[in-house]
Amino acid sequence: MTTIRQDDLIQSVADALQFISYYHPVDFIRAMREAWEKEESPAAKAALTQVLVNSRMCATGKRPICQDTGIVIAFVEVGMDVRWEADMSVDDMINEGVRRAYGHPDNVLRASVLSDPDGARANTKDNTPAVIHYKVVPGDKVSVEIAAKGGGSEAKAKFAMLNPSDSVVDWVLSVVPQMGAGWCPPGLLGVGIGGTPEKAMMLAKESMMEPIDIHELKARGPRSHADELRLELFDKVNALGIGAQGLGGLTTVMDVKVKEYPTHAANKPVAVIPNCSATRHVHFTLDGSGPAAFEAPDLSEWPDIAFELGDDVRRVNLDTLTPEEVKTWQAGDTLLLSGKLLTGRDAAHKKLTDMLAKGEPLPVDLTNRVIYYVGPVDPVGDEVVGPAGPTTATRMDKFTRTMLEQTGLIGMVGKAERGPAAIEAIRDNEAVYMIAVGGAAYLVAKAITRSTLLAFPELGMEAIYEFEVKDMPVTLAVDSRGESVHQQGPKIWSAKIADRIASVEV
Repeated sequence: MTTIRQDDLIQSVADALQFISYYHPVDFIRAMREAWEKEESPAAKAALTQVLVNSRMCATGKRPICQDTGIVIAFVEVGMDVRWEADMSVDDMINEGVRRAYGHPDNVLRASVLSDPDGARANTKDNTPAVIHYKVVPGDKVSVEIAAKGGGSEAKAKFAMLNPSDSVVDWVLSVVPQMGAGWCPPGLLGVGIGGTPEKAMMLAKESMMEPIDIHELKARGPRSHADELRLELFDKVNALGIGAQGLGGLTTVMDVKVKEYPTHAANKPVAVIPNCSATRHVHFTLDGSGPAAFEAPDLSEWPDIAFELGDDVRRVNLDTLTPEEVKTWQAGDTLLLSGKLLTGRDAAHKKLTDMLAKGEPLPVDLTNRVIYYVGPVDPVGDEVVGPAGPTTATRMDKFTRTMLEQTGLIGMVGKAERGPAAIEAIRDNEAVYMIAVGGAAYLVAKAITRSTLLAFPELGMEAIYEFEVKDMPVTLAVDSRGESVHQQGPKIWSAKIADRIASVEV
């Protein structure tokens, strides 16, 4: 009989969450490095470079890889011979660990969890509660897989109840393009097949906690139908040419995981969940000897690269920006932004559009301004802001026409593609949309030299701030004519990949 002490579990959870906030798993670093080394698309290679440089900066600086420090998910296996020395429930212990981790003074993590999800949506302030799954198993240990899952990748989860004769591969290939780039590829796809609807989703989520080993699988060959599915999906998803950040390229997924469970004869439930370029998870085991220890990755695992821009970048002074200037930009241009940049995302946009509908004056003049869709991490030490990467822009699509036509706004910065309605609004108003690289939040934050609160302080990280930035790198994703790199890039690279496959088969 092993005794597990309350403080050991709490401390282990807290330490694990701090650890994964700034250290990628080693297998993920290696896979990302391989993707970077073989990438031929200049835009995708530049995005991968930023992700890898950011990852190394976070490992040395011990600050979050992504501003979205996630909702905590814990898979807990409790041995049947375990005895607890505790006065709290296991749920409460894990949540206390989350609370301590997210409030750590040396590395504050962003609290993103909201209570009353269809009502007031009030921030719980400490990122609790975690989503916890249990298994009671033989043995005398407690085994925990802890993950912090970003909202952008979770938002792209898909589920379907297929007919038994339907093709899982065909369905996955139909939904991956629908995911767009909001899940910050390249990453992993977890696929769950069988059981019941909720079981399929659980299988997909569990599968993503497994090590990246697709190349080992290719080398040894499949041993099961699930292995065959993994290999087929890996090749065919990458052949879509979506690429890093959806810009078009050779690598969209670095692995595909498949887990299966028996199901009813009339059903074939299938779920797919992506893991983003800020993949964060770690496993630990408690055996009664004390809290878990976590070993930092060797810095030699990261490639020795620097983020450097070519000679064809455009330097943009946001303080003198005019509608005439933005009309000269073309989709795909690399821009370096300097000057005053507004921030605002979902909650701020809702407040602004509500005020416009009521004819109320806005608290901020948006004329000829650019707004950055961001919810940064709180600063520590002498930081101006904490990690401040972009959030998924499509959530702001429904506000875009109103904002462009009624406020004088001429530019937006976010991540991933814009939907048809937003692109039409951008074209009609001759505005522009730019992307910063998702998964490079600490790198982006280094370009921010000052931050001033302007409006809606009650929204916390969703308040409107004015950032002063110096050489903040972005890519023009939608130009004033409505041309979109997220539409053109994947088309170009999927055609190139198809030509290569055809030439090999001849």
